[in-house]
Amino acid sequence: MTWAGFYVASFVLSAFGAWAISRHADKIGLMDCPNGRSSHCMPTPKGGGIGIFFVFLLSSIVFGLPVSFWFPIGIMASVAFWGDRVEFSARLRLVIQLGLIALVIVVGDKGEVPGGLVYLVWICFWTLFIVGTANYYNFMDGINGIAGITGLLGFALLAGYVNLIGGPVAATGVAVCLSIACLGFLPLNMPKARVFMGDIGSILLGSVFAGLIWLTAESVLDFVCMASFLFPFYVDELTTVVVRLKDGENLTKPHRRHYYQLLANEKGIAHWKVSLGYGVFQLAVGGSVLAVRQFGLPWVMILLLVWSIIFWMESWRTRKSVQLLYRKT
Repeated sequence: MTWAGFYVASFVLSAFGAWAISRHADKIGLMDCPNGRSSHCMPTPKGGGIGIFFVFLLSSIVFGLPVSFWFPIGIMASVAFWGDRVEFSARLRLVIQLGLIALVIVVGDKGEVPGGLVYLVWICFWTLFIVGTANYYNFMDGINGIAGITGLLGFALLAGYVNLIGGPVAATGVAVCLSIACLGFLPLNMPKARVFMGDIGSILLGSVFAGLIWLTAESVLDFVCMASFLFPFYVDELTTVVVRLKDGENLTKPHRRHYYQLLANEKGIAHWKVSLGYGVFQLAVGGSVLAVRQFGLPWVMILLLVWSIIFWMESWRTRKSVQLLYRKT
């Protein structure tokens, strides 16, 4: 099969997986029933990201990613799929995630880091970054289309950047396949959701995205540029954490205070419009970062600071209007 044929197969496999779950979720315990944190009001099948999961495994094997990379991440996604079916301790899930990703970093040692304390800090940083990104992606997967659009654009930008810096062909190939897999998933999730991606999809996409950065980044500049391709998710999650800490909330308690949730729920904007808006924002940030990359890290950091201020100001304005709305009612 040619690479083009495999890319087409990635679309088909992802779409088929989502369709199969949408048809049979009730038989295998994969129905998402709404609760106080949900942005939907009807029971909906979840776990539709299983096709994306198989695309990741197959593309990793076909393009030749190290087994030490895709096998632990595959196990982590499988645990997430089990979590889609059966509720179990979030603390236990986090411990499993940290252990598996630490294994990826240690076994896949790139060999350029000194030993001792520096090596330990290096392991801790990448482990926390990958696990954190996986869970951020999961937290942000709360309305129709947002996880699929973000994956489509994020992995496409990542593939382009890795190709630009002459990175591993395997990483580029897997990123392209996952981008196309997200495209294959979207018709069943947007504008009306026939199926949700579920933890198997969101945890997988977040961990692979961050893992590919670890695998390919050759400098701090590379790291910052590639991480910026998921900028809307990072800045929304971090802003929400700050707001909740300011309000004295327990961060482990489920909530519905992300900016995208306020837009879709309190402001009543259609899910697909909010998701497309995040996609446009993602392209604007990614495109501008690629444009100023040639001028070096300081300029990229200044640009991201400007984008952060823009997001924070708009988020603050929306949160204020929501507070006023609640006071009037």
